[in-house]
Amino acid sequence: MTDRTASVMLNRLRAVEWVGDWDDVLARVMSRRILMREYLRRAALWAQAYSAERAWPFFDVTEYVDPEFRLSPETAAELEEYLSRVPGSALKATCAGAVRLAELREQNPAALPDLPDLYEPLVLFYERGGEFLRDNAGGLDLTGVSFRLGTPQGNLGTPPFHALSERVLDALDAKGRISYYAVGENREPLMRRRIVRGERHDEVFGRDLRWEPTDRLPETEEARKSAGLVPLDEIAAAELIGAFVDRASR
Repeated sequence: MTDRTASVMLNRLRAVEWVGDWDDVLARVMSRRILMREYLRRAALWAQAYSAERAWPFFDVTEYVDPEFRLSPETAAELEEYLSRVPGSALKATCAGAVRLAELREQNPAALPDLPDLYEPLVLFYERGGEFLRDNAGGLDLTGVSFRLGTPQGNLGTPPFHALSERVLDALDAKGRISYYAVGENREPLMRRRIVRGERHDEVFGRDLRWEPTDRLPETEEARKSAGLVPLDEIAAAELIGAFVDRASR
């Protein structure tokens, strides 16, 4: 289980490079987009639970969970010093929320609802490439991809993403326009087609938990249907990769 104490969370955030290397960030566009989607879904759940929809999506939820909660003086001083170096109000609010929620969980776990960890997807997002920016159209710039925020209610309907391990996230990241396919009800094997500058790359997720070239992916949609291949969105593909990883680790 991940150690989610306040000190560990603060150390994770201290290690974030807010303005990361452009090529490194672009190489992680897929996983960062999925992590942001999952954070917005979880933020909508927490906002709904505490009637905090107006504060959604980038907020310190502990102000709603327990308005009387205070960090220990030592942690509060460390957090304040750290936040002085964090760019932007949304980043500051969520970093503060992540540290404060970790300490609240440690001090009084009974005060928290039975909801998924709010900030873990967003902290992973930060660790995999740093900041996001708001664009002039009211959306987000995730460095290399634009992202629409939507509404709290709309994000409640987003399919959940549970497979947050680094191995799964790394397996999602690749260059090009990607389409995923799986075979039948068992959804094995998992395959993908990547189009990179007009060049097609067909790959299968192998038993060694790596993508390998394959010739089993038919060229046309009709042929794929005849072969029993079912298209998957990126969340379904990520969960399937997570299931493979989990099974291999047993």
